[in-house]
Amino acid sequence: MARLDLTARPRRNRKSAAIRDAVRETWLGPEHFVYPLFIHEGGSDIEISAMPGRSRLSPEGLLREVGRAVELDIRSVVLFPAIDEALKSADGRESFNDEGLIPRTIRALKQRWPELVVVTDVALDPYSSEGHDGLVAPDGRVLNDETVEVLVKQALSQARAGADIISPSDMMDGRVLAIREGLDDAGFTEVSILAYTAKYASAFYGPFREALDSAPKHGDKKTYQMDPANVREALREVELDEGEGADMIMVKPAGPYLDVIRAVREATPLPVAAYQVSGEYAMLKAACERGWLDERKAVLESLIAIRRAGADLILSYFAPEAASWLRAGSD
Repeated sequence: MARLDLTARPRRNRKSAAIRDAVRETWLGPEHFVYPLFIHEGGSDIEISAMPGRSRLSPEGLLREVGRAVELDIRSVVLFPAIDEALKSADGRESFNDEGLIPRTIRALKQRWPELVVVTDVALDPYSSEGHDGLVAPDGRVLNDETVEVLVKQALSQARAGADIISPSDMMDGRVLAIREGLDDAGFTEVSILAYTAKYASAFYGPFREALDSAPKHGDKKTYQMDPANVREALREVELDEGEGADMIMVKPAGPYLDVIRAVREATPLPVAAYQVSGEYAMLKAACERGWLDERKAVLESLIAIRRAGADLILSYFAPEAASWLRAGSD
């Protein structure tokens, strides 16, 4: 067969590992990971059945797991509490208890690893007897403005404990501005806000709610979390959060919403985070345990796809495994 008369041969840039590395457009490293951790008051770790390899961590277990992450050059963690039922209430007052689980944990982590970036979740669902992210009216409506007042108290409690980044996940209108003003008025001008800007009412959160026992007792979260069918709405939320003082913004979930990550990336100069949620973790784990996928290859591909879509940071339960695989690949 005669040789094709081609001037452009893209394969020339793929002909060796060295050339492929030199022209790679997107890279992935442990500096891109924020490791989500579930914590509780118990004396032992509790395995999460829907998330193989992940547990609700006791105080001792948390220190071990963070130590493992730090050794892998993971610099940031985000904390999610499983609160005793006796401490849950309709007004979520445990959320701003300065001696509660989250403030005590922040202080312990910062004492042990001062340079560790500690991110905290701001929402009422772990603390609410109703299981919603906000206060619930007698008729079942999730109240917006009244909830925001409590969220500011929660953010201030976390800042007093030493949190580096406050991350409101509740999706109440106006909460970024209220939290920013509350932090600034209290002198916490250096505390950052990572806003859950486009948090969708997704079916992929199931294992997370098992991990924290925080599912709504009635109704759903569709009046405050976003419709999975919408992307233009996400851009409106970006504009609002940016104007209210967010330092970073987030899209959640990540994998099923790569188009949203790209649209958000193009709409803002702020750093963009994406959350590879519990359902994404569970699906990959299940397929890999059955031998249908190669775990290392599939997980790293899923993470590079999130980065390629435009995420600067990735919240992922695979963070330590991914960091370990990346280190081994560079040895």
